[in-house]
Amino acid sequence: MSNKENQENAENKEARKPRPNTLAITRDIDTFDEKTGNIYETVVVLSKRANQIASDVKEELHEKMQEFTSTRDTMEEILENREQIDLARHYEQMPKSSLLAIEEYLEDKIYFRKPEE
Repeated sequence: MSNKENQENAENKEARKPRPNTLAITRDIDTFDEKTGNIYETVVVLSKRANQIASDVKEELHEKMQEFTSTRDTMEEILENREQIDLARHYEQMPKSSLLAIEEYLEDKIYFRKPEE
């Protein structure tokens, strides 16, 4: 598969994923501590999940950027630069990892446990 086909496949997968609302939303804080019993524990769970998501996205981006590394200076490289710009725009438009973590938490998609239990 060519780089363009790989990019199109990745874009199709991304298009099928539900995206959280990136607008400012007023949330009821009382609903956040129902599962953990403590708002601070909820914040820890959300921050750890957000870090996991950010790490996964960073690895994915790094792998895609490796395809563009080369030492040649040709017309083809100019076209690849355009692909790099498109890839960068795609990742810039993605929702923040903290928003994804909050959506997963509210939809009960995060598994967590307390170490003392």
